[in-house]
Parts: sequence; C-alpha cells; structure tokens
Amino acid sequence: MRKPLLLLALAASVCAVAQQRLLGGDISMLPSYEESKAVYRDSEGKAVKPLEMFSQLGWNAMRVRLFVDPGLAPADHKDEGVCQDIGYVKRLGAMIKRAGFRFMLDFHYSDTWADPGKQFMPARWSGVPRTALPDSVYAYTRASLEALVGAGAAPDLIQVGNEISNGMMWPEAKTSPFDDANQQLFGSLLAAGCRACRDVCPEAKVIIHTEKAGDWAFTKAFYDRLATLDYDVIGLSYYPMWHKAVGVLSATLDSLAVRYPDKPVMIVETAAYYSHANDRWAASPDQYAEFYPISIDGQRMFTRELVAELRRHANVTGLFWWFPEENGSCGSMMGNWINRGLFDNRTGRLLPAVYDFMGFIGE
Repeated sequence: MRKPLLLLALAASVCAVAQQRLLGGDISMLPSYEESKAVYRDSEGKAVKPLEMFSQLGWNAMRVRLFVDPGLAPADHKDEGVCQDIGYVKRLGAMIKRAGFRFMLDFHYSDTWADPGKQFMPARWSGVPRTALPDSVYAYTRASLEALVGAGAAPDLIQVGNEISNGMMWPEAKTSPFDDANQQLFGSLLAAGCRACRDVCPEAKVIIHTEKAGDWAFTKAFYDRLATLDYDVIGLSYYPMWHKAVGVLSATLDSLAVRYPDKPVMIVETAAYYSHANDRWAASPDQYAEFYPISIDGQRMFTRELVAELRRHANVTGLFWWFPEENGSCGSMMGNWINRGLFDNRTGRLLPAVYDFMGFIGE
C-alpha cells in the first residue's frame, strides 16, 4: 500500500501548488523598448507602464533569458533581440523583484538563440575538453546566480537550458531521447547546472524545458531519461502553429500527470499571431491559420481556449506569454514583424487576448 499512498500524497502536493498558479510573460526586451521610448497603452489608449499594468491584470511572475556572451552573437541575431548579458539581466531581474513579481531565469547555454534547431556552443568553451564541460557549466551557472543574488535579483525559478529536446552545446552534447549518443555528457551538463542552482538558490524551483508538447512519445522518452536528475518542474513550450491543436496538448498534459505525478508542469512559452504585417517569414496572410485565424479575434480565441483547457489540469501551475512587450510604436526595433505580442505593433495598445489570459488564475 505504500506506493499508492505516496502517489496520492504527490498528487495532493501538485494540487496544492495549482492553487498558487503563476501567470506572466517573458519580458526580456522590455528595457530595450523603454530605452527606445516605446509608448505602451491600455485598451482605451491611455499611456501605461507595462509592469504596473501587468500587475494590475493579476500577473505575478516574469521570465528573462540570459545568454553567455551575446556580444559575440551574429549581427542579425542581435537585431532580433540577442542582448541579454549578465549586466542586463541583473538590472531587469532586480526591477522585476522590486515590482513584486516572481522571477524566472532562463539560461540559454549559448551566445545566441538556443532552440530545437540550434544550440550553439558558447565561444568561451570552444575547445574545452568534453570531460571538463560539466565543470564549466557549473562554474558559469554558479557565478551568474551569485551575481544576480548580489544584485537583489535572486531567481525564484530557474530554467537549466532552453528548449533542449535535442540536447545542448552542440555538437558535443547534441542528442535525441531515442539515441544514446552524447546522452551521458548531456546528462552531466544538466546535472551540473541543477547542482549550481541548488547550491546558490536552494529555494528556487528548477525547470527542465522542452518544446515537444504536441508529441507525447518524444516528451515521454525525454523526461524518462531524467529519472535521476534533481529538478522540480517540467517546462513546455506550446505554440498552436507548431505544436498542434489544444486537444493534443491536453493529451500530453494528462499523460504527464500520470507518468510524473511529482512534477508540476508550466507552459513557459506560448503565443499566437494577431497579424503577419511586416512578417518576412510568412508565405501568405493565412500561414499558420490552421487552428485560429491570423487576426486579433483569432489570437483571443486561441487564448480563451488554451486557458480553459489548462485550468482542467491540476498539474499545470504556470503560464507565460512569450514576448508580450513587442511594440512597434518606437520605430523599427526587431522589424516589428513577429506580431505575437499583447500590444498592437501599429498603435501600442493592449490587445484583448490579455483579458482571456488573466483567466488562468481567475475564478
């Protein structure tokens, strides 16, 4: 009877955490926008301060990415917002904490974007022997966290890696959960990062983040390999244009609850298009409209359905919008082409999807 009782206790723990859901966004570009004099407006057109407004809307957590040496990133990546070095993150993290939000730190173990299609080795570790890389990750993670703690920006949640389904720090730790190649090194890198988090920020929740929310077989295989890793939360990216319909996400969440009853789940990245204006990547005005129209109403429809679904899952304890602060009112920063934020790029006005987003922590 011991095992069923343990599972019941773990399930009760997850349910208790669900009563304290986190709602927020990855606002890594906010200081850059504010320095460029972007004007943020509420739905009535009145100028607002984003952090104050998000707090009034019930948001209680903010996420920020950290690159190793973003000054070494390719020029076009810098134009896409790769600028978050430790000094930048110390300032923004301290601002987030002073405003009363929980602070989620997202380690990109790279000088530029780390995602399923690229996990470039940081320049500072190029040529470091494979056997020494875990020590390098530990030292870097520890030093970064100590700097943040000293700046009054101690993270409450820490991602050890960003969208790492295919490993990290390529080519050395490039892998797949269906392949044993480089798995030992990949596991050692994760363990080193997690250990540094425990040593410096023992109260923080450690998150392992993947982006296969629409693929249960892959997600299961990935997290099964982490059975001995010391971490707290399963973090998922979920975008409807890449990860299938909300119903597919629901099936993944149900399966996670059964297989990993002791691991709360957070959707650490989500967003949906409201436009393709200036989008150099969109092949047509209707690209990615398989499930939701590319319109302000379509973005709101997605948000309403996502929130309603997530509230059905007691194991889901956090929801974060990626890049809500995108704002074309200051000119051409980042090209104003992503069009998945929560402010209209043309007017700087708050988009109506934000009110549906609030429902994740509402009654």
